[in-house]
Amino acid sequence: MTISLRQLEYFVAVVDEGSFTAAAELLHVSQPGLSHQILALERDLGGPLLERLSRKVRLTPAGRTVLPHARASLAHAERVSMAAKRIAGLATGELHIGTLYSISVGVIPTALQVWRKSYPEVQAHLVEFRHTDDLAAAMEAGQADLAVGPAPADWDGPTAEIGAEEFVIVAPPGSNLPAEPARIRLAELAEREWVHFTAQSGLSNFLDQACLAAGFQPRVSVRTEQGSAALSMVRAGLGLALVPCNIIQPNFEGVILRPDPVIQRSLTVYTRVRPDPITAAFVAAIADATAVTPPYIAARLGPS
Repeated sequence: MTISLRQLEYFVAVVDEGSFTAAAELLHVSQPGLSHQILALERDLGGPLLERLSRKVRLTPAGRTVLPHARASLAHAERVSMAAKRIAGLATGELHIGTLYSISVGVIPTALQVWRKSYPEVQAHLVEFRHTDDLAAAMEAGQADLAVGPAPADWDGPTAEIGAEEFVIVAPPGSNLPAEPARIRLAELAEREWVHFTAQSGLSNFLDQACLAAGFQPRVSVRTEQGSAALSMVRAGLGLALVPCNIIQPNFEGVILRPDPVIQRSLTVYTRVRPDPITAAFVAAIADATAVTPPYIAARLGPS
């Protein structure tokens, strides 16, 4: 069996465009030629991938199984091409960075600022996810050149520690909480309302587990997927929130307190293989030049 990237590209294009005609126009190939390649792919795989309807196509069960693998193969091929150019010293193209939504707000910008001083012609493309499991799966599928986040326990590729990201409690002004800097036990906040995160967001686990350890379930006023949105909800007086400290801007007017015990997660930058020079430069930038706890937050929190 010989399956080519061209066949996979044609198959994905037909699915995305919804018809053979539109896919052929997109790829600038003849429709008979495209159809021939799809038939050859189906023959090699042992059955039809597409149902040919009068005005559109529809995936068969086999097609639904093959589609994510086809997309992953094409993405991986693109990553290989980009890596080869970077190894050859061609400082162009894109660097695809997989990360979590909160990390793209709190950690990535400073690293990009440092890195782009050396590689201004290389575009950075963020591939963002809600949960660490989604991030790890994307890395396995070749959707990014590197990942920034908690590393999977069984990851066997290169890794570099960034530091321990600390979570803090934020509240609007006038919340009748201890003055900064202070620590507070979550059990003291059992009757408060919380700005929580959706179940699909990895951030939701931190509040749920912390409250469970403190002996209560949080009273939820509103849920969101984004840490930055949670801060806006807090400023609007909708409740407290537990967020990574580095997403808080210097001008935040509310209260910032350290929970007792401290809540942290370890951040890592990891790759599938030994990084090329341009990727390695970003790894160095995020490992060496990024403050996981910004100085202005450390000053408000006091000694750890």
